[in-house]
Amino acid sequence: MNRVLLWLVCLGFGSLGNASAEIRPASLFQDHMVLQRDMPVPVWGTADPGETVTVRIAGQTKTAVVDSSSHWKVTLDPMPASFEGAAMTISAGSETSGIQFDDVVVGDVWICSGQSNMQMGYGGIQELKNLESSAKNIRSFHVKNTVSFEEAETCGGTWKVEVPSSAVAFGFAYFLEEAIEAPVGIILTAWGSSSLEAWMPRDMTESVPHFKTMMDEFDADEETRQNIQRILDGPRPWKGGEDIFLRRQTNILYNAMMHPLAPYACRGLVWYQGERNTQSMAGMLKKPWFSRNSGMLIYGDVMKEWIKRYRQEWGNDDLHFLVVMLPGYFGKKLPTGPRAVDAESPDAHSWAWMRESQLQTLDLPHVSVANTIDLGDVKNVHPKDKLPVGKRLALLAQRDVLAMDVVAEGPVMQKVDRDGGELVVHFTNANGLRTTDGADPMGFWLADESQKWVRAEAKLDGNTVKLRSSELSSPLYVRYAFAGKPSVNLVNEAGLPARPFRSDDFQP
Repeated sequence: MNRVLLWLVCLGFGSLGNASAEIRPASLFQDHMVLQRDMPVPVWGTADPGETVTVRIAGQTKTAVVDSSSHWKVTLDPMPASFEGAAMTISAGSETSGIQFDDVVVGDVWICSGQSNMQMGYGGIQELKNLESSAKNIRSFHVKNTVSFEEAETCGGTWKVEVPSSAVAFGFAYFLEEAIEAPVGIILTAWGSSSLEAWMPRDMTESVPHFKTMMDEFDADEETRQNIQRILDGPRPWKGGEDIFLRRQTNILYNAMMHPLAPYACRGLVWYQGERNTQSMAGMLKKPWFSRNSGMLIYGDVMKEWIKRYRQEWGNDDLHFLVVMLPGYFGKKLPTGPRAVDAESPDAHSWAWMRESQLQTLDLPHVSVANTIDLGDVKNVHPKDKLPVGKRLALLAQRDVLAMDVVAEGPVMQKVDRDGGELVVHFTNANGLRTTDGADPMGFWLADESQKWVRAEAKLDGNTVKLRSSELSSPLYVRYAFAGKPSVNLVNEAGLPARPFRSDDFQP
């Protein structure tokens, strides 16, 4: 139970006056919350300037003086995991009762964010629904979807002793909790069809040129700003068009749905997004300012700047990011006739380029990418095969964050050698290299300097794949699974799929 008391300060004999000193902790501090284990835990909020705020939990007592802007923050010492709910009290001055939050546990906290495939529920996915009854020690906080012109200090949402509504977040939490001896807390903050720029703080205009242009256009568009305010001031729930209009704006989702979360202690952030940016980039190419700006950054470059900025926001250079690679997809309408395009073609306009951009985030430390190239639906941008996504994310968290000895990803191209008229692909993570159906490997294409791609004849040879084609006497380059919806069957002993790659440097 959350009990908020007001402190009355008597000014002299006869009580010449009184003043209230209400403590307002940040939004995530509530009953049933999960605090991050094994690392310092910031606790913050607002109160009257000059007050001394005291936070108590699990034998710890920390104090802070409220600054002139009414803000306070204490940092709790690292705590071990605990399944038994404890009480946290926050008081001001000489009071000892103050606000009390009950049933507080300590475990691993993850923020799960992105667009519709992160927001998508699991109600229609039976294999996830079957796990509901066996899910234990998982709690969730769903950030209310809204926007703000300025960086908000608070957000809507409630900690619940139940699994998150998101299919990916639930699957991730379920398989992670199975593997660790600690509760799992999921903070879900996601909104369908939102771009990366929607989740970027305004000061990233200094490092991302096109974002500065977008923000300048947004600031100058008085009609858009008025429409946003009209929707916010109007009745709820919003109409479908209003909802879409809000979530497709730049910056203002970050202000309302991410900024209030920092610097809540957590292991890291799971990010499933990119579909919207494959559309917005196409539109951006038509902007008159695009060609004039020589400093344009592609999605992968922007992602790296965004990750570094979020780590700054959380004050944690080791904050881990788990990125979900976009799965197989090509479009609801496949062209036919003379304009027919093969969803498996390595040189068609497709999500293959976005996946390559996503993989560029691996240039940074403490980043993992969950390979989903064997998943997805050629015509449905919202595929239902979310359980393996959650399972692979949990494996990456175990290996890369918790240093557990698990196989967490499939084969990764190490090098490509030429051997006469063949190319030989060497892999890491290739123990037990095999195909899922016992057939020859699929998804490989070859090209020479003509840049014309032809399907390769592929053969397994130990932990390598040998490639040749009767159409090319001297192949030079190889692309694997570099298509919208490739057919793939190459996995390692853990059954995890080989990562898409290309050995060429041809421009798209």
